[in-house]
Amino acid sequence: MTEYGNRDPDALVRRAGKRADTRQDQHFLVDDRVLDRIPSYAEGLDLAHVLEIGGGPGALTDRLLAVADRVTVVERDPDFAAHLRTEFADAVAADRLTVVEGDALDIELPDFTASVSNLPYGASSEIAFRLLPEGKPTVLMFQREFAERMAADPGTDDYGRLSVTAGHYADAELVETVPKGAFDPQPRVTSALVRTTPREPDYTVPSDDFFMDFLRAVFTQRRKTMRNAVRNTAHISGLGDPDAVVDAADEELMGARAGNLTPADFADLASLAYEVGQPEQGGD
Repeated sequence: MTEYGNRDPDALVRRAGKRADTRQDQHFLVDDRVLDRIPSYAEGLDLAHVLEIGGGPGALTDRLLAVADRVTVVERDPDFAAHLRTEFADAVAADRLTVVEGDALDIELPDFTASVSNLPYGASSEIAFRLLPEGKPTVLMFQREFAERMAADPGTDDYGRLSVTAGHYADAELVETVPKGAFDPQPRVTSALVRTTPREPDYTVPSDDFFMDFLRAVFTQRRKTMRNAVRNTAHISGLGDPDAVVDAADEELMGARAGNLTPADFADLASLAYEVGQPEQGGD
């Protein structure tokens, strides 16, 4: 039986016959210690079918095959997709590995049970918010600044639209900071691993789409009071009558700034806005 979990990352890069292209946001994780720890953050998760976005030369793929029943890798680069099929031919033949060549933002995602991925930084936000609504746990690599904002609490400097949006779908925890030297070539920034655990929010919203538009709108003016933010961003939120929302809302909430409101506060305001602000668009 083929063993997995101990392939040398640098040797995998050599066998792939292709260096990372930083113009394509390729930075390969080559630190064995970090690679060996990543599966530990997925302990206790359902690993029947793990989705990996951006397999590259396959160092993380190798570690995932050691712990998961099945792995599907989505790889945009055709050369690396071909390499993965060759490098892990036994796993492909055993129906334990599927390599999908394509863009993770465009393809139809498989019915996975968890996602463990070293995401391409340029598309990490879009990919994360394609994965989170699926309601499956993840362990994802991001730029540290993004990770800190994703896991931030209300009232902190890092708290913002990203924090509220991520928290709408899952609890997010920064589990490890990863130095630049763990990658080849080295990125310009420090990275971090975030583990997300899906959950239902302890509030309700009239429409996920409207809630996200409302958040995007008011956080463009996070330094202003909510009173001004709601009035000034109707072109983003789609509100037809923002003054009606301001008049109907709690005065204390209207006097606060976005960075100090809890997700439940935003949900209450969005529900009110949906009801009295006559949004031009709304609903799923």
